[in-house]
Parts: sequence; C-alpha cells; structure tokens
Amino acid sequence: MNTPPHPARRILRHVRPSDLKALAQLLTQATHGAIDITEGVHQAVHGRLGLPGKSSGQRTGGLTGQIYRAVRGATGLVGRGTDVLLDALLPLLDDPSSHPEPSPQRETIVAALNGVLGDRLQAISSPLAQSMALRQPGGFQSGSHLLLLVHGLCMNDTQWRRDGHDHGVFLAQSLGATPVYLRYNSGLHTSVNGRELDQKLAQLVASWPVPLQRISMVGHSMGGLVVRSAVALGQTGGQAWPALVRELVFLGTPHHGAPLEQAGHGADWLLASNPFTAPFARLGRIRSAGITDLRHGHVQDADWQGRDPFASGQDHRVPLPLPEGMACFAVAATLAGQRSLLADRLVGDGLVPLRSALGQHDRPEHRLAFAADRQRIVYRTGHLDLLSSPKVAQQLLDWLSRP
Repeated sequence: MNTPPHPARRILRHVRPSDLKALAQLLTQATHGAIDITEGVHQAVHGRLGLPGKSSGQRTGGLTGQIYRAVRGATGLVGRGTDVLLDALLPLLDDPSSHPEPSPQRETIVAALNGVLGDRLQAISSPLAQSMALRQPGGFQSGSHLLLLVHGLCMNDTQWRRDGHDHGVFLAQSLGATPVYLRYNSGLHTSVNGRELDQKLAQLVASWPVPLQRISMVGHSMGGLVVRSAVALGQTGGQAWPALVRELVFLGTPHHGAPLEQAGHGADWLLASNPFTAPFARLGRIRSAGITDLRHGHVQDADWQGRDPFASGQDHRVPLPLPEGMACFAVAATLAGQRSLLADRLVGDGLVPLRSALGQHDRPEHRLAFAADRQRIVYRTGHLDLLSSPKVAQQLLDWLSRP
C-alpha cells in the first residue's frame, strides 16, 4: 500500500519557502513603481495648472517632493530589512536537498514569469530567476546524433509535450537520435542566451561519452532566434561544435519580429505623448529585454546595445544571413484556410506573421534565403499548435531523414 506524501512535500511541489523572498522583492519593486507613477501624475497636473514650486522632470519639488522621497526611503528600508530577515530565516526553514520534484504547474508559472520579468529577476538575484540548463530525458542512450530542442518565450523544456505529442521524442525514436532540451530564462536578451548556449554546447560536446557525428537543432518561436545567435557566436568564436550541425529547423520563429511587441511599443509611444498619461508608460517598460527583442527579431548584441529599447520603433539590426554549411528549414503557420495578402501580414499563426516566420523582408539585406523545398506552411494552425501538429511532425521527419 502506497503511503500518501506528507502535506508539506505536496505544498513544496508548488511553492517553496524561498518564494517568500522573491515575492517580497517584487512587492518592493512594485511599490517603488507605483510611487513613481503617482508622483509623475501629480507633477503633470501641477505643471498644467501653473502652480509655483520647483520640480525636475516627473519629480515634484518642495514639501511634496520631500514626502515622496521619504516614502521611497521607507519602502527601500522595509525591503532591505525584509531581505536581511529572510536571508537569516530561510536556511533554518528550508532545505533545498529535501525538495520534491517541482510540479508542472509551478514550472509553467515560473517560466511565464521569467519571460515577462526575467531580466529583472536576474538583476535582483531572485530565487525565481531561471538558469540555463541542458536537460536529457531518461530512456535515451547517448549516441552519435544529438537532437537539440529550444523552447520559446515564457515556456520551458517540458512544454514541448503538447496534446500527448513531443517532437523531440518522436524524432529521436524515428531517427535514432539523442534528444536534449534547453531550458533558459526567456526574459533575457536573445544574444545573451545565445552566448550562454554557445558555451553550454561547447562543454556538452567536449564531455559527450561517444564521438558526435551530427547535431540537429529545432527552435520554436524565440528559440529559433536563440539558436541563430548561438550558431553565429560559435562560428565567429572558433568553437568546434558548429561544424557538427547538419540542420537548423525553425518553427514559427519571428525572424523579423512579432506584431504583439510592435503594438506594445506603439502603446508606449501613445501614453508618453500626453503629459497626464506619460507616467503610466512606465508600466509598459516592465516587459523584459527578451520581449523587446521580439519587436524586430534581435539576434546579436549589436542589435540592441547602446539603445533604449523603449525609445525608438526603428529597426537597427545588423544583417545576419543564415549560416553557411548547414541546411536551414522554416515552418510557418497560419490560422487562415488559404494564403492571402491580408492573412499573411496580419493573421499568421496568431503571434507571428507568415513573412516573418519565412524570413521574408522588404529590405534585401535582411532576407533569409530559405530554399523553396525547405519551407512549409501549415494552415488552420496556431502558434502553439506547431508543437503538436502531425503535419509538422511528419515534415520534420522528412527533412531530417534526408541524406
């Protein structure tokens, strides 16, 4: 007779004691943000009415400014005190070695939180910040063919399984390959994740128990941008592993951006254009570096370094063609039943337009030259349905089975 797990262990599958510290940090940051917005609105009204008093930007002056500064100081003091207290108590209350495996629900929530706030979580050393890891499922022997799968924004490696299907397991069994899944903080810049993946793959290949002859890489959504970044960095850095890559497959990858982030930037601009709503533009600036990279499909450091991601909607990317020496394939999805100019540009798979997923661009230097027989469009299919579509699974097998 099986003994049911202790209630505390059941709770730990969903919530950890260290989450208290993470929650306290987020609440402190949220309080500072609310104070900034309130003072900004106050200052906008103050300035519009022409009331006397010194001020600077969205900061009020005089007694009012002193009160706001006092509230900020008190908030910071409480936040730092809470951190010190929890740092002292958590080692007494929490033993990470005794934690059970986290529940799928917890991992899904943590992955989504990292996608939205991952760069901020890392900056404050939050326990919820997701570290990059290469994960190899049990039941597969380490062979000469490595199949790497890279998830998209706000997701994790376990979410390759959808509706009972996992492209990684299906392809590994069909091709005799060894699947390895990447887990990463999708709120960081794409190129930051690409650099770390480059290093992780160099270490993995060097320690692989048998000689590797072939690497196939499959990236879904943002994962395709991370893959392109890692390959470019590996090649320019003289790493050995890119020479083993035979195929790169992109599933619904926003090579030239996604309308949702472009609309978000437009909302930022509209809010900032009015002095009364400008303070609320701070809310839009909460979204992570990973999300802002999706405005145009940033892949390299030069695409974003030295620029305010919220200041300009222009495309400043440095052109990066598909890598030479490996076969590159693109799968694009559309919710429409057939192709049309409107559906291609506006509908797509619900998140990524067809042109972006196929690497097409009005400027020749940004076009990605996928060969005609290395492109596939699937109809009446959404962005996440790419992970479970039988048509996509069969297309991947056909491509990766080619000599």
